[in-house]
Amino acid sequence: MTDTESNISKSIQSKPKGTLLFPDDFSHLGTPAAIRKALQRLREKGLIKSVTHGIYVRPIISELIGEVMPTAEEVAQGIANRDKIKIVPTGAYALNTLGLSTQVPLNLVFLTDGAARTVKVGKRTIKFKRTTPKNLLAKGKISAMVIQALRELGKDKATLNEINKIAALLKQEDIKHLEHDISLAPAWIKEIMKQAIEKN
Repeated sequence: MTDTESNISKSIQSKPKGTLLFPDDFSHLGTPAAIRKALQRLREKGLIKSVTHGIYVRPIISELIGEVMPTAEEVAQGIANRDKIKIVPTGAYALNTLGLSTQVPLNLVFLTDGAARTVKVGKRTIKFKRTTPKNLLAKGKISAMVIQALRELGKDKATLNEINKIAALLKQEDIKHLEHDISLAPAWIKEIMKQAIEKN
């Protein structure tokens, strides 16, 4: 075992199981080529598993189901944290996350200020779509998703039940964030979002 491999192994074992591991995390322990080779050898030895290209994990082991690998959602957030980029769920994924759809999408689509790319995680796909800064100005996590979910549904397509559910969700949002984010939304979405404030 090389010094780089030994030091990376110790570093990995000091982290909680389930932590996503990127080659850049170990840049202080060797050259890029040495780090890549060390991670490959540690994967072959079974210390870590490959999540997708260039991302590894030391899986959590459950007594009931065995290895628990990171979800596609966790991988997307891990990439966002590593690259210091903003991501906002959009499309069918936003609808499902908010509970407005029971269909679990195989493709997770995020708007981002980072590079456009597609990442495969098991049977699911993470797609980062580069967008204009305005689409990422929302401050509230819930309200940002609501705007994208309503765009996916389309104008005048939301049912009364969906509108009521959205209003209930938005009541959990920080009021200052909600007021700020309403100002960013198209006029027809503004009217739906305002109901969360009016019904308070």
